[in-house]
Amino acid sequence: MADPIYTAAATARGEGRNGDVTSSDGVLDESLAIPKEMGGPGGDKTNPEQLFAAGYSACFLSALQAVARQSKVTLPAATVTGSVSVYKQEVGFQLGVRLDVTLPGLAQADADRLVEQAHQVCPYSNATRGNIDVQIAATV
Repeated sequence: MADPIYTAAATARGEGRNGDVTSSDGVLDESLAIPKEMGGPGGDKTNPEQLFAAGYSACFLSALQAVARQSKVTLPAATVTGSVSVYKQEVGFQLGVRLDVTLPGLAQADADRLVEQAHQVCPYSNATRGNIDVQIAATV
């Protein structure tokens, strides 16, 4: 692999999903809680799936904006909502992702084309491809 452009580092402490996470630069400093749906306390704390959904959504929107610029398409109010699900397997668990992309003002065919191009260049999409189920839906 080539030299990295950027490396993020975060440390988990405590009880994992019921612990704390901090980034090496101190910007991220969060307490975690297992969601009630997974047998935990839930409440006002985040969890790894929310953090992954936020990261993937933001990254995919950036990739979408980049491919739109290359195609000379303006995205006035594009949004990406990421949903990360946890599934029980025979042994362990599996993640699944759904990205709902809203591209108001575009023709559906143009929106679908940009979303597919973004899916090819987004680092999260490239990391998950072939590993977990990722479903993407574009709405205009």
